Amino acid sequence: MTNRLIDGFDGLLADLDGVVYTGPQVIDGAIDALDQLAGEGKSLAYVTNNASRSPEEVAIHLRELGAPATAEQVFGSVLAGVELLAGEVTGGASVLVVGSQFLADSVRAQGFVIVPTSDDRPDAVIQGFSPDLGWKDLAEASYAITAGALWVATNMDMTLPQERGFAPGNGSLVAAVAAATGKTPLVAGKPEAALFETAASHSGVERALVVGDRLDTDILGGNRAGMATVLVLTGVDSVKTALGARVDERPNYLIRSLGGLYEEYPEVTAAEGSYSCGAAVARVSGSTVSISGREDDLDSWRAACAAWWAAHPDVTPDAVPEIVFTTV
Repeated sequence: MTNRLIDGFDGLLADLDGVVYTGPQVIDGAIDALDQLAGEGKSLAYVTNNASRSPEEVAIHLRELGAPATAEQVFGSVLAGVELLAGEVTGGASVLVVGSQFLADSVRAQGFVIVPTSDDRPDAVIQGFSPDLGWKDLAEASYAITAGALWVATNMDMTLPQERGFAPGNGSLVAAVAAATGKTPLVAGKPEAALFETAASHSGVERALVVGDRLDTDILGGNRAGMATVLVLTGVDSVKTALGARVDERPNYLIRSLGGLYEEYPEVTAAEGSYSCGAAVARVSGSTVSISGREDDLDSWRAACAAWWAAHPDVTPDAVPEIVFTTV
């Protein structure tokens, strides 16, 4: 028996880049899929590591693209970062902000004093993404952190999907500061669980489905929050990277795009070491996954993931499996 994937949940926690849009381009079918949620009585929240824009700015952008969105539906890593900072240093502490104007405004609203350079001996540094950041900004952060300032990073996304490809994300810029200082920041956003828990709580969702395109942020964060996770294949990760995913980054479901939420999701069954999904059957022998099915059929990969993960339930193998397809 099969059911639509969305039927088992009362709300969606959706990533943005690689799920709803890529750069300035809306992903085919994404808007229709998001619009359909309200008619089915499902709530919608956007959970994003983007630290360069306010929730209202994100919501405006989404509405311009045609997506349903209010500021109250947008949960970002800036909020998580500032709350993390507030739990580590006292109110009125001095903070060097490396990031967007919205990040600076949020830090100020929390009662901290913003200082412009490391010469002011800040108590803390908070680092978030902004396309306007330059070498001098990273240098000031490095000087302050080396001098002993607490360091908070809003998120650790290594790449940022753009229309022309993948550009360096906040994680890449944080890595540059880490290399210069030998220090490691406290991280607020995905893949930590707090963002997902906050979004679900504010949305009144009891059975949340986390949808994302990245195993190392969206899926890992949703898994850490104890929520069901679905990988969409419209962004960073693919069926092959999903198959070889780390144990804690394995999604519960695989769909091609958001439209797959409303398609019947076939059950994966196991019998005598074989795993079946639809017409596809997969079996593991050593480091090889043999798949009876079409390579372009998502059921083949669903069966393959089930077989490989069952063979390695607790420890991620050092090498990715060899994949062999046989004709049906």
